[in-house]
Amino acid sequence: MRTPTGDLSDGPAADLGRDQPVFGPELGEFEHSERRAAKADGEGEMKTGTTTVGIKAEDGVVMATDMRASLGGMVSSKDVQKVEEIHPRGALTIAGSVSAAQNLISTLRAETSLYEARRGKDMSMEALSTLTGNLLRSGAFFVVQPILGGVDDEGAHIYSIDALGGTTEEEYTVTGSGSQYALGVLEQEYGDDVTIDEAKTIAAKAIQSAVERDLASGNGINVAVVTDDGVDITRYKEFDDLL
Repeated sequence: MRTPTGDLSDGPAADLGRDQPVFGPELGEFEHSERRAAKADGEGEMKTGTTTVGIKAEDGVVMATDMRASLGGMVSSKDVQKVEEIHPRGALTIAGSVSAAQNLISTLRAETSLYEARRGKDMSMEALSTLTGNLLRSGAFFVVQPILGGVDDEGAHIYSIDALGGTTEEEYTVTGSGSQYALGVLEQEYGDDVTIDEAKTIAAKAIQSAVERDLASGNGINVAVVTDDGVDITRYKEFDDLL
C-alpha cells in the first residue's frame, strides 16, 4: 500500500475541524449538550422536584417517591408517577426533568426487551445499572437523577445513579430536593435484614419527613415493591395507610 506523502491539512478534514473525532460523537459529545444542560435549569420546564427513596430488604427492594411536579414556582401536577417498571424485576425512580426522565424510561424498557429477545434471559441488575449510567453520560438525558432497584440471580440491589452517570450500589439511598430530610430518617430507622413490610414503613416515614419541609415534594406517595415475583407499584394519597 502506498503511503500518502501530501499535506492533507487543507482537505475535507480541515473543514470539519482538526479536533473532530472520526467516529464521533463519543459519549458526552452530543451536539449542543452543554447548552441543553444549561436550559434544563430554566423556569419553563416541568420538573419533578421530588423526594425518592430506595431501600434494600431481605427478599427484595422497596422504592418510594412523592407525587408532585413543579413548573418554576408553581405546582404543575399533584399526581405524578415517579417510579416505573423498566425490567421484569426492576424499577426506576425519577428526579429532575420530566421529559428527560420519560425518555430514559422508554429507552431502558426497549433495551431490556431487546436483551431478553436476543439472549433468552433477563438483563442482570449490574448490567442494567451500567446501561443506565452510560445513557446518562451520553448527555442525552439532562437532568435526571434516578434510583435503580431490582432483583436478579445474585439477590436484591439498589443503585444510586447521579445526573452524570456515576453509579454506586447502596443498602439505601435518596435523591431529589427533599433528600436531606429523608436521609436523616433512613439513618435512624434502617437496619440489617429489614423485611419488605418494614422497608415500606421506613420509606413512608422518610418521604413524609421530606414532604413536611420540602416545597417541591408532596401530594401523596408511590411505593414500588420488587421481588422475584415482579414489580408491584401502589399509589397512596395518605401516609397513614402505610404507617
